[in-house]
Amino acid sequence: MAMEPLRGRSAELGRLLEAMRAADQGAASLTVVSGEPGIGKSALVHAAVEQAERHGFLVATAAAHQTDNISPLSSLAPALRASKDPLIGTEHFLELAALNTQPLWLAERLADLIGQRLAGTSALVVLDDAQWSDPLTGFVLRVLISRLAETQVMWLLATRPSPGGVTDQIVDALGDQLPVHHIQLTPLDSEAVLQIAADRLNQPVDAALTVRLGSAQGVPFLVEQVVAGLYLADGSAEGPLPDGLVEGVRRRVAGTTELCRSLLRTAAVFGSEFRLSDVAALMGEGVARLAEPLDEAIRAGLLADSGAHLTFRHELLRAAVLADVPPSAQRALHSAIADQLLLTEQGASAAAPHILATAAVGDLASISTLRVAARDLLTTMSITAMSVIQETFELTPADHPLRGEVGADVVEILLVARQYDAAQAFANDLLGGTPLYQGPVTPELTARVRLLLAPQEWAVGALDAARLTVAGAPQPLADRLSAYRVLADAAEPFETEDPVAAAVLQLAHAEQAAAEGRFADAAAAYAAARGQRASASAVNAPGSEVGTPPAVRVELAELFCLAQAGEPITALRRVTEGLPGDSWLAPQLAALRAQLELAVGNLPAASEAAKASLRWSAEFHDPSAEPTARQVLALVALLQGDLAAARKVPDEPVRALLAMADGDTTAAERLLATPLDHPIRLELLLHAATHLPGTGQAAADLLADHAPAGAQLVAAANKRDLIAVAQAVEHLRSSQRPLLVAAAEELHGRVELEHGDRSTGIAALERALDSYTQLGATAFAVPVQAVLQAAGVRRRRWSAVQARPESGWEALTPMERKVALLVADGHTNRSAAEELVLSASTVGTHLRNVFSKLDVNSRVQLTRLVLQRFASPPNA
Repeated sequence: MAMEPLRGRSAELGRLLEAMRAADQGAASLTVVSGEPGIGKSALVHAAVEQAERHGFLVATAAAHQTDNISPLSSLAPALRASKDPLIGTEHFLELAALNTQPLWLAERLADLIGQRLAGTSALVVLDDAQWSDPLTGFVLRVLISRLAETQVMWLLATRPSPGGVTDQIVDALGDQLPVHHIQLTPLDSEAVLQIAADRLNQPVDAALTVRLGSAQGVPFLVEQVVAGLYLADGSAEGPLPDGLVEGVRRRVAGTTELCRSLLRTAAVFGSEFRLSDVAALMGEGVARLAEPLDEAIRAGLLADSGAHLTFRHELLRAAVLADVPPSAQRALHSAIADQLLLTEQGASAAAPHILATAAVGDLASISTLRVAARDLLTTMSITAMSVIQETFELTPADHPLRGEVGADVVEILLVARQYDAAQAFANDLLGGTPLYQGPVTPELTARVRLLLAPQEWAVGALDAARLTVAGAPQPLADRLSAYRVLADAAEPFETEDPVAAAVLQLAHAEQAAAEGRFADAAAAYAAARGQRASASAVNAPGSEVGTPPAVRVELAELFCLAQAGEPITALRRVTEGLPGDSWLAPQLAALRAQLELAVGNLPAASEAAKASLRWSAEFHDPSAEPTARQVLALVALLQGDLAAARKVPDEPVRALLAMADGDTTAAERLLATPLDHPIRLELLLHAATHLPGTGQAAADLLADHAPAGAQLVAAANKRDLIAVAQAVEHLRSSQRPLLVAAAEELHGRVELEHGDRSTGIAALERALDSYTQLGATAFAVPVQAVLQAAGVRRRRWSAVQARPESGWEALTPMERKVALLVADGHTNRSAAEELVLSASTVGTHLRNVFSKLDVNSRVQLTRLVLQRFASPPNA
């Protein structure tokens, strides 16, 4: 059936078509269409969809509903699956369900899948009524639009004005990553109004109707309802629900059977979308008996049947029907709906909105159900769970003993929802004798709330020993608080049988060992803390885990210490092979990976991981990992010779290296103060000993505990013991830190050259130069090259100072070449990631760089180029 012509919106449609043409040419963009209910947003969206389909675009559409906030990704899912040419295959879509509790991993996986699907394809992705999007959809869209900024996609969101809502959050998160267009719809002029009416009537508009149409005030939806008789001209169009619409719908409904009227009123309380079986059960009628009343409602222009669900044709029509349902009847229906949902598989979370619509303060049965609902929602819809538990708290009388328990639930759920400041503030009010809670603040309640907060306070370095003493707390909780006081360095270790307290004490031991530079001991203690934590988690008693240290954060600390103890490759392998994943800690995980990649000399991967950490930090509004990520970026930039970029980060060792690059050789002494937890501290100490006479003994002393062979090398160099120097270098060659080995070769070569063994010295310096060059450490390579040139060494090409081309095959980094060859050999991003021990997202980033440098825009073109360069695409 042909669409009705779009009247009065030619300029707006033209802007959409312009964005669509740009997408077809490779310029992705986001367009936000906003306006009040009934102003014609959906009609404009439908016109854009029709045009996109005519031009061969892949089109994916969805519309959010008011009830979406109880089901993760429910708003976006239809756009992924329900189209003629789905964005996501069935197998992959089912796989995504397991990631609902890990929003970033879900979004990244979706970005990979959709990116593969859209390679070289122009697409339009639409979400109507975006203001009702579930929280997970809002987050995933922020990530997807950002990640797919280089694809041929036009994103289109239609929304009611909602300051600070989903669309505003998406636009704010995108920054300047791609163009964002705003289209604000305003009332139509009189000519467009008359054209819409004539279209609906299929004949010219008479004078009487022309007068009545004036009351619609240019709102397209009301124009259509005037024509349909559902809006009366004598009513006001002002306010959220026009009086004329209520009266018009009332008259239309009055002409239907009693069973139809009952169906409509019951459905209006259910919501804008509902199942006929639910309404039938609530009405006590068989579904077959409602077939005729349903047909009446559809013919009356009020309901639409999509097959799986029934919907009101417009939210304003539902509101108009609901306006004729007395408040007492609405409350009774909400209560009955809640009871019915609790008896079905939909459960407490689906019933929660209806319970909240009717529950009164002190309704203990409702409070109990809502606490269950909040728990049910917590794993997948933490933002909704947070709203439910906060409203539950308000329903609990201020002086009731249950108020404290619900208050503790609020703190816990706020923490899970990553609302740390709000959780701390609420806890202070709850325990501080404010009007928020007038019941007794028992030692058990105080201890429990303090233990809920303690793990996060440890993670951000904000443990306050003064808050960790609660007189009269039950023994297990008291032991845990005491253990956290040990962790805060305010008490001495003690013996305990409580597994949570034991885990915290092991954590305290690990922190102390790390602070003293005993990294092997620290790594072992962190591992022991994780083991104790697992014992605590195995206990299923209520409250058995309160205060348990966060497992992933503990493991991150363990792996960093493992790397500092001389096993960075081992630590990196554990990260890449699947560290237990909490996607909320993605910024910290990426920052650790950046440090580990730097330690093993993989500078491009270190930079990429650091940039990912910064990107995810911005998406989660969590700046805690930013200093580490920026430090790695500065170090990589400096090593690669980009001194301008390195100067942007106030890292003291970087400043010392920059001073050395500027000719201040004495700055090498400042490297001796490199902190114990610096990712390349050992390399910098050896660098200092190499480039500034007189620092050797100090450097040797500092290296002794963490790199004995390095200490022996420096000491031997100071004594000019050439045999010992060579032996120490040989020992260091087994190190997992290639930059350290290269630095050792450099020191060896310089010492040998100074003492007249030109052959041995030049060979060692050339090994150092080759290593630095292969690693991309231009800043360290250039001085070695200068020494060799001064010694009369001639090469056809000194690669250390060669700039990488900006385009073509030679512009690709070694990892980009591997990705290109694997993709040309038929690998997907995922299989290539498995082959290279990378994430699929990282492979996608490399592939986009390959496309850009080789000036191709599809895998087919890449394969052709590789075939032209090689007889057949070799395996990487």
